[in-house]
Amino acid sequence: MQVDFWFDPSCPYTWITSRWMVEVAAVRPVTIRWRIMSLSVLNEGRPDDPEGDPEGYLWGPVRVCAAVERRYGPAALDRFFAAYGVRVHERGEWADPADILADAGLSPELAAAAGSTEYDAAVRESHERGISLVGRHVGTPIIAAGGPGGRRIAFFGPVISRIPRGERAGRLWDGVLLVAGEPAFHELKGRPHEEPGFGH
Repeated sequence: MQVDFWFDPSCPYTWITSRWMVEVAAVRPVTIRWRIMSLSVLNEGRPDDPEGDPEGYLWGPVRVCAAVERRYGPAALDRFFAAYGVRVHERGEWADPADILADAGLSPELAAAAGSTEYDAAVRESHERGISLVGRHVGTPIIAAGGPGGRRIAFFGPVISRIPRGERAGRLWDGVLLVAGEPAFHELKGRPHEEPGFGH
């Protein structure tokens, strides 16, 4: 099954969900295709600032993601996102994009994309493809997968604060697909968010 995963790399809960999907791919016949979305694009024009980002910092990482994907392709985007998540979310570093690119085995010169608008159209286009599947009332991540009869199942989340491992990850995937695959399904919520935890 091909699964499209739209992410903004700066969201720690999205990082946890992405690592869950990596676990899912190890125990279910799933191939992940990473897609870029942007909280900056999502929140444009809002009177409030839900991300607390008046300086537009969140544009930088997604621009670098777009530059990596254009220059090196989807496998490199996967490596950059993984390196970014380890540095920024798991280690809590305020990391230079050039260092993260080097961690991923990519050219540090692409760090210049963070301060450029050159890749904004690509970010917006990818973002729109994801958001069009579910609507503008959601955030990151968005997941889309094949469903019964070739129908596409798309949903926001799941928002989780810990990474399920092994078969537990697979069972959660099975359940999410079952619920999200119901044509009349709209929303399911649990307890208030806990702080994200990245341990095993």
